[in-house]
Amino acid sequence: MRSTLRLAAIPALVSGLVLGAVAAHATDITGAGSSFAAPIYDAWGAAAKSATGVTLNYQSIGSGAGVNQVIARTVDFGASDAPVAPAKLEANHLLQFPTVMGGVVVIVNLPGIASNKLHLTGDVLAQIFSGDITSWNDPKIAALNPGVKLPDDTVAPVHRADGSGTTFVFASYLSKANADWKSKVGAASSIAWPAGAGAKGNDGVAATVRNTEGGIGYVEYAYADKNHLTTVELKNKAGQFVAPNLASFTKAAAGGDWHNAQNFAVDLLDTPGAGAWPIVSATFVLIPTDAKNPAQSGAVLKLFDWAFNNGAKIATGLNYVPLPEEVQTTVRHAWTNVAGAPSAQ
Repeated sequence: MRSTLRLAAIPALVSGLVLGAVAAHATDITGAGSSFAAPIYDAWGAAAKSATGVTLNYQSIGSGAGVNQVIARTVDFGASDAPVAPAKLEANHLLQFPTVMGGVVVIVNLPGIASNKLHLTGDVLAQIFSGDITSWNDPKIAALNPGVKLPDDTVAPVHRADGSGTTFVFASYLSKANADWKSKVGAASSIAWPAGAGAKGNDGVAATVRNTEGGIGYVEYAYADKNHLTTVELKNKAGQFVAPNLASFTKAAAGGDWHNAQNFAVDLLDTPGAGAWPIVSATFVLIPTDAKNPAQSGAVLKLFDWAFNNGAKIATGLNYVPLPEEVQTTVRHAWTNVAGAPSAQ
């Protein structure tokens, strides 16, 4: 452990000295799950390939399916935005660790209204997605948007149809903002939606809202940015209407209590800082601690170690917030519990 701590203090050497011996030849690894994390994992995989000899095949199938696949050991790692319960991790011999943080944003399709010109609150969002608010010129929306010409259009909520960590994050936020939502609907990767239409994946929700006048949905920010979708400002805990962007995500992430987060499951929703975006989450990798092929697990760790050392610029370019260095160090310590990690060989 003393050796591991010394190496963790010198991140630039970790890839070569700690994980460099994992695979002396090219290795193919497969991951599956979170569509929230797909843009960054695809980018990291492409950038790391020549340096690590690891080729990543990542399947963006939703957090719920990703968790199921890693439990079934049909992939080398699963990916989920919803942290897995400690008992479930223990029962299935899984280690959970975060990779980046990002924002879940609200997108709309309202002709004549540009990005971040519409203001909403968590309470009003809950009423929209529960079907209680059905028109865009409803008095509750109008009260938040003086001077904005709201159309007399039907509200068309769009939600995830698949098991989704993005849904868990969004529904958790609605549960914090609205007592009725918390008691009647709650938060999980799959919930019984009271209203609206379903679409598969972040990309499916983005496409459906883009093609539906009056549509409103929730996606990871990269999907809104990539597709030039109209985002809204949300009222944060400090009482400010805030636009979604890397700066507001970073301010929210600064409020995370990593020290007391069991299995790294930090709560970044509605943190109190000025300028903080209210719907921010870490996204997680799940890896077996008892892999049948330890070399595969070692290759997974090699890839993410490279990403921690070299991938911050790629992450911020895609509007994700990199993990603090101290959290990365703690994650590396946790990796020693994985079969295939160098200290376990």
